[in-house]
Amino acid sequence: MTLAYILGGGISPASESGLELHEQYPVVQNCYRELSEHTGLTVAQILSEPLPEEPGPRRGVGAVRQAAVALGIADLLAELDVRPGAVGGLSLGGMVGSCLAGSIERRELARYLMHTGEAPQVVPGAPAEGIAIAFVPTDRDPAGYHEPAVPDVHLASDFGPSVDGGARMLMLSGLRAGLERVAAEAPPGTVAVLDQYRIALHTPLRQAARDFLEPWIAAMPLRDPVLPLSSCLEQRTLGTAEEVRDLFRRNTTDPVHLLHVCAEMKRQGVRLGLVLGPSIPSGVVDFPFPVVHIETPEHVGQALAAIYELGIEIAPATSEIAPATSEITPATPEITPATPGRTAR
Repeated sequence: MTLAYILGGGISPASESGLELHEQYPVVQNCYRELSEHTGLTVAQILSEPLPEEPGPRRGVGAVRQAAVALGIADLLAELDVRPGAVGGLSLGGMVGSCLAGSIERRELARYLMHTGEAPQVVPGAPAEGIAIAFVPTDRDPAGYHEPAVPDVHLASDFGPSVDGGARMLMLSGLRAGLERVAAEAPPGTVAVLDQYRIALHTPLRQAARDFLEPWIAAMPLRDPVLPLSSCLEQRTLGTAEEVRDLFRRNTTDPVHLLHVCAEMKRQGVRLGLVLGPSIPSGVVDFPFPVVHIETPEHVGQALAAIYELGIEIAPATSEIAPATSEITPATPEITPATPGRTAR
């Protein structure tokens, strides 16, 4: 096993995400049309129009937009005879990864992502919630940034060491007052409370949303993955439909760690990772193997070059997870020198 697809967590993707790929490749256009049919959204709503102002619909449509970018890139790579030997992702990326691994059909995934926008967001009158990104210096204990050391602040995600090796990247989630207290006590510029997020993602504070989604998740038609699917909840590979269902179920309230995904992929023998879409910023996280981030047509060429230069073996085609097809074959991008991410020591 050598090539893996890695997918990031839910963000509010910019309207230009995937725009160049959509303009250039019919197979990507086909992916967006397919998701439009599954969700009732127009292609423009998925691709480029401003996201809804209301928090719930914004999350639902934003999740579909991010999934569309990743699925469109996967379809384009499949047209170029590139297929992964393993997949895995963080939060929303784990669910999209489940689709790429053959555990859930695109229609069911798209419908579920829209349904998440109907889940309870905030409780009227309750203390304000939020999330923060923290770069914890290596001479500090990350445990001092969240519970039990800091009340009302939870560790929502551990991304692992930064590229420069000087810090560990965490996502903190909980009550906004607690997050602001952590930011005030940390070294200047190392903790940022994100104003655009008003809910405590991946914490017990999201139990009402988990309860709301539970009947839908229980009824979703899932099957065993046909590719190794790395979990973001623990360092393990998910091999059954019920294990994937558990991922969907716990994703709302439990911490999710990119560190688990990458460590499991490294254990599996992954030698190159392709990060699909913009949800994991390039040049920030230190992966344990080379990576290429794909957001534009130029990046596709870099990925192809990295596969060639590293002598990566491509997994055989699997009909059970065949991507959406287009009658028109897209132009093959020019291969430019690869710039894979740093390999960890």
